[in-house]
Amino acid sequence: MVVGTGKIFFRLHDCRSLKGKRKVVKSIISRLRNHFNISVAETGSNDIHKQIEIGFSLVGNNRKVTNSKIDKVFNFTESLGLAEIIDTQMEIISL
Repeated sequence: MVVGTGKIFFRLHDCRSLKGKRKVVKSIISRLRNHFNISVAETGSNDIHKQIEIGFSLVGNNRKVTNSKIDKVFNFTESLGLAEIIDTQMEIISL
């Protein structure tokens, strides 16, 4: 079994409140869940209205396929254009 995890760090330029941030976060999370059927959550920067940190995980049986799917998640998130991606992290664990 192969477990893949990733984090995506965003910067919001036009956001002035946590309410505006929450709208963007919910949109990103719901689109990722619907498109990839993965576990997704906001994992940090909860009280900072200019930053978003979203983490996700997925399970597979092949390291190469898991790596490919994580890359597709990163590319899909960037194509949404809802916020500027400033950093990404990926980890793949073979169990």
